[in-house]
Amino acid sequence: MEIVEDWLAQNKLSEQEAALEQKIKTHYVDLASERVGGETLSCSDDFFAEMENLLKVGRGIFIEEKFTERGKWMDGWESRRSYGRDNGRDSDWCIIRLGISGKIRAFDIDTNYFRGNAPEKVSVEACVSAVQPNDDTVWHTVLEATDVKAHSQNLFEIENDTAWTHVRLTMFPDGGIARFRVYGEAEVNWDDFVEGELIDLASIRNGAKALLVSDMFFSDKNNLIMPGRGVNMGDGWETKRRRDPGPDWSIVKLAAPGSVNKVIIDTCHFKGNFPDTFMLEGCVSDTDDFTDSSTATWTPIIPSTKLYAHREHLFTKEIIVEKEQPFTHVRLSIFPDGGISRMRVFGNRKG
Repeated sequence: MEIVEDWLAQNKLSEQEAALEQKIKTHYVDLASERVGGETLSCSDDFFAEMENLLKVGRGIFIEEKFTERGKWMDGWESRRSYGRDNGRDSDWCIIRLGISGKIRAFDIDTNYFRGNAPEKVSVEACVSAVQPNDDTVWHTVLEATDVKAHSQNLFEIENDTAWTHVRLTMFPDGGIARFRVYGEAEVNWDDFVEGELIDLASIRNGAKALLVSDMFFSDKNNLIMPGRGVNMGDGWETKRRRDPGPDWSIVKLAAPGSVNKVIIDTCHFKGNFPDTFMLEGCVSDTDDFTDSSTATWTPIIPSTKLYAHREHLFTKEIIVEKEQPFTHVRLSIFPDGGISRMRVFGNRKG
């Protein structure tokens, strides 16, 4: 019992670490997540557990009785034992293509459930490459070899202003890592868009951020601006049941200041728990801090409008602002509560 309690205590973030995690998740997005197109390209060894697990949603899980023909099934990336053996390596590595190229601000190197098989140290390098990295690629160290704890989230803040395309995670000397998060800010090449093309300014891949919500009891605020349609009811933004008229709301920073020409509100998979109505407002703000409700003046973009279950709703004629009026942020309000799978805000970039 004491051993279990020790591991639980080790896996719990300190107050300082919890504050850092909150800061990271509030201000940055996971550039490497498989949900935004992140991909593991190659690794030195993944004998026990596949490298692809590194970028999966959620923290790693543990199934006590589950084994494979190679040994214990683990939900992460795990190499074979190499240290101290003939022809053994002194490290293992994995190369990852970021789903969103951008500036790296933090790492979460999570060894959840890797207790007797976690690495001692990790390092991270990064590169800028239009093709898959090869022997000629020049790598730049962004995190020097640093101690990590077993069965724990290991959080590291990074100061670097280069927009990277790939990272290489190295663990010393071998072992397993459950999840790897590369938090940062998207760097978008606006020249990739055709002049006059409507851009989804609320897309996480284009640099939008979900900043603040009234409630996200059942699912994360960032689901609202993820690529594609929701895969299930858990892949959206859903609030708990209110016992007052509401509303619940979500504030999203647009990828760039821009107009609002077309809006899509998707209630995919929300059948018995979709909102009755919604309203969309916008503002122009030079701050992302909306904890004080008086810091912004919100302009109605789409007034209170009926929603329906499990449906993609397209709005153009319902938009009541001038098509050229720019906004930096939008606020989606849902009455009285419920779930929205995705929100798309298409417009023209203004500066």
